Amino acid sequence: MSLKSKGEENNNKMTNELNLIGVGTFVEGTVETKGSLRIDGRVKGAVKTGETLTIGGKGEVSGEIQARMAVVGGKIEGDIRVEEKLVLETNSVLIGNLKAKKLVIDEGAVFQGKSDMGAVKSGKTVPHPVEFQPKGESRGAQDSTETPK
Repeated sequence: MSLKSKGEENNNKMTNELNLIGVGTFVEGTVETKGSLRIDGRVKGAVKTGETLTIGGKGEVSGEIQARMAVVGGKIEGDIRVEEKLVLETNSVLIGNLKAKKLVIDEGAVFQGKSDMGAVKSGKTVPHPVEFQPKGESRGAQDSTETPK
């Protein structure tokens, strides 16, 4: 016996379905779905998914992207905003800014842009950024560990 109404069951089935843009397919315009989406073709325009976005190795997107989760094996030119986890696989290319709670960048992936891992929760301190200096260069007397005699 189900405790969900018929409408809720149909809505859940719709969000769990996988939509596909296959190899050799080109879409221009906005692509929006409540469910998951796999792109193996090309999309020029905005992409918005309510679930997981997967961009296959031959997939390409030129435009803004929003998704709950995303796994990228292909190429993105544009900004991407992911509610949960973004994975950039080995041969993927992302030219644009990203915002995600969690980010995984595999060795060999290319990322050119800015990343935002979300707001800092209250009560947590933000560490000061570390400045790296090339070996052998000094930053001056203020950083000296010796005390004057």
